[in-house]
Amino acid sequence: MLHRGYKFRLYATDEQAAVFGQFAGVCRLVYNLALEQRRDWWWQAKANTGYSISYASQCRELTKLRAEFDWIAAVSVTCQEQALRDLDKAYSNFFAGRSGYPTPRKRGLNDAFRFKGRECPWRKLNAKWAVVKLPKIGDVKFRLTRDIPGAIKNVTVTLDALGWHVVFSTEVERAAAPNFGPAVGIDRGVVHTVALSDGRFMDMPRERLNVLDRRARKQARKLAKCKRGSSRRNTAKKLLASTKAKMARVRLHWNHERTAEIARTHGVVVLEALKARNMTASAAGTADAPGRNVRQKAGLNRAILNNAWYQFEEFLAYKLAERGGELRKVNPAFTSQACSCCGTIDKASRESQATFKCGHCGHTANADTNAARNILMAGTQPALRTSVGEPLKRKPMAAAYPPL
Repeated sequence: MLHRGYKFRLYATDEQAAVFGQFAGVCRLVYNLALEQRRDWWWQAKANTGYSISYASQCRELTKLRAEFDWIAAVSVTCQEQALRDLDKAYSNFFAGRSGYPTPRKRGLNDAFRFKGRECPWRKLNAKWAVVKLPKIGDVKFRLTRDIPGAIKNVTVTLDALGWHVVFSTEVERAAAPNFGPAVGIDRGVVHTVALSDGRFMDMPRERLNVLDRRARKQARKLAKCKRGSSRRNTAKKLLASTKAKMARVRLHWNHERTAEIARTHGVVVLEALKARNMTASAAGTADAPGRNVRQKAGLNRAILNNAWYQFEEFLAYKLAERGGELRKVNPAFTSQACSCCGTIDKASRESQATFKCGHCGHTANADTNAARNILMAGTQPALRTSVGEPLKRKPMAAAYPPL
């Protein structure tokens, strides 16, 4: 069973957009009231009733609340129940140790509401346009960029810096056939976003990202000069958020295309088990123990985040699973210092960022390609290295990959 989400841009009228804001605001209010009730009054509720506050008890409270306030009753009850369900799941994740304690939802960050799939039928108008019927809102047009396969389980309407969007969460029954495609190792880097063990490189569209980055920096400087609370500051803030969202969309589109290409042509993909969050931690330190090379580390962190390593890994994992492939992860230790031909580990062999020349056997290759080949071997023919500088007894990669 495959679970997929399909996101489309909504083209709502001004009246519909205002109703969207009302729905999101009421759902946010219900969530925050339920959070306050669970956080601050659970002990009193248990003392009076003998039971803890739960999703079912809060649904009963919601029924009374809707009967008392017409503006809350004007919003679909499904959306409000889904907000309570989200809170109940957040508490379950917290008590299971999967996440932190639930926090209140805020306007501008949590502008979304969700319906059940059976309540929101959609139909095509033509090859490029369609409409979805939302309860208590009506038909809303959206740009149909692709088909929506499977059974629709949920329909979410969400707001970001680029406008209102609709997300169809679907469930597709599909048995993936075994994938006997070739294996490939992938090294993720800063200069080259992705280096494959077969010698290819895949790079983010840096020209487009650099243009947007310069625009964002200019808009950020303009925002810093605006007076807080002014209309000009609100306008500048929206422009900056829109530019940042466009940058994120460029990275999203590139990762979708490249991971789909790799998943179609390979059965096994080997990656390094990188922890991007730890790698991009600030080097500022504290007032008592200040860090070193803070500016340089900040620049490296930006470069790593701009390449969206974790997003690439997430997309590749589910696309491979969908096609019957396999994603393997290996220890990243010494992959950039080992020779892919003889296995010798020597830091001095990495002559520069781009060049690797083995001091033991003389093998020369692009440093990223050499690392990708080591990653492939670690995931497909693992072996033990005894010590640094000692050649590894194994079949050399030169037999599998001819010199470039």
